[in-house]
Amino acid sequence: MPDSQPQPPPSSSSSSGSSGQTEPASLLLCGARLTDGRTVDVRLSGERIEAVGTAGSLTAGGSPDPRARVDLGGYLLLPAPAEPHGHADTALSADGSGPVSYDPQDVQRRATEAALLQLGHGATVLRAHVRVGDVQGLGALAAVLQARRSLRGFTELSAVAMPRVLTGRAGADGLAILRDAVKMGASVVGGCPDLDPDPTGYVEIVLEVASEHGCPVDLHTDATDPARLARLATMAGGLRPGGTLGPCGGLGRLPSEVASRTADQLAAAGVTVVCLPQGGCGGVDRRGTAPVRLLRSAGVRVAAGSGSLRDVSNPVGRGDPLEAAYLLASRYGLRPEDAYDSVSATARAVLGQPEVRVEAGFPAELLAVRGDGLAGALSLAYSRIVVHRGRVVARTSAVREYCNSTTAVELGLPRQGRGELS
Repeated sequence: MPDSQPQPPPSSSSSSGSSGQTEPASLLLCGARLTDGRTVDVRLSGERIEAVGTAGSLTAGGSPDPRARVDLGGYLLLPAPAEPHGHADTALSADGSGPVSYDPQDVQRRATEAALLQLGHGATVLRAHVRVGDVQGLGALAAVLQARRSLRGFTELSAVAMPRVLTGRAGADGLAILRDAVKMGASVVGGCPDLDPDPTGYVEIVLEVASEHGCPVDLHTDATDPARLARLATMAGGLRPGGTLGPCGGLGRLPSEVASRTADQLAAAGVTVVCLPQGGCGGVDRRGTAPVRLLRSAGVRVAAGSGSLRDVSNPVGRGDPLEAAYLLASRYGLRPEDAYDSVSATARAVLGQPEVRVEAGFPAELLAVRGDGLAGALSLAYSRIVVHRGRVVARTSAVREYCNSTTAVELGLPRQGRGELS
């Protein structure tokens, strides 16, 4: 393969799921439509795509196990999306009365349910931002890490430690807790420098801890001060592994010329911006999405996440990557292919995950969506089959039924109309 072409990551395999039950030696996905219009069979072996061939050309390796074959006729097969910006500690808390409960059992339950909900939408990799310090101490983080362990084999969940204050006298405790959080298992360090009396000092401390432990950095900011945003980007971009900023909704409130200059500075810094087109994770007065097309045209790598999932910041959040891509296409004018890339390939890159293609040798991290093409798939259609590590881990089917009556005939509807939603 030429050097200019992406190489499949090194192969690995697993013969059993988290339940301990032996999985078929191979899994055949039959009759799937690809975005280039081809209809193919895809054979999975272990955690990898073993072969892709024209429909009807592949077998399931001679396995008699009925689970070894999945009919994907009528489905579009895509690389699985990822969730680069969630809040597992507060997810699904909007319906509760009173303040959000940070009792570890409550957090673990909500974090698990939220991850499974997002997995059902197709996200096989999740990054959860978790508050540390203040009243919750390290309890919420411990609960999210326990949820991560219980979800192993179904989805990959990583945690970002988010202290509130890191500078001055009050920041000493925050720094100690941040270091403890990384030792516990938080694999990313971050937080919201806008909330610290000294935002620059906050970022300096985060970068110091990240450098000590070799962790990525993921910072929250909605600042409308272009100088501050450019400074944060320059600082975070100097760290390897690279830095991420989000949701950067404040950029959308700047004059176009100022926003354009700031976008150029973000591109020069080499940071990735994670936007949140579904409503963000702040108060209503701060909601807004970063100017996605402006950032992309400046050369900034832009991923999209879901943000809040049914908590006080967004009580109707869906946590659906396809909805985020749909909004990028319908509201911000991205091509469907670019919109989906923001929640799949680019989002996976933000999370340090290998590239996925529907080609032999690549990871078997896939999403099958009912429909013929990507534009239709982004219309929030809801029949989905999710593959993680080479096995089906979630199925969702939606059925539409029309009434069987004289009224239906008068309306021109079929007498018995029943079919899976596309």
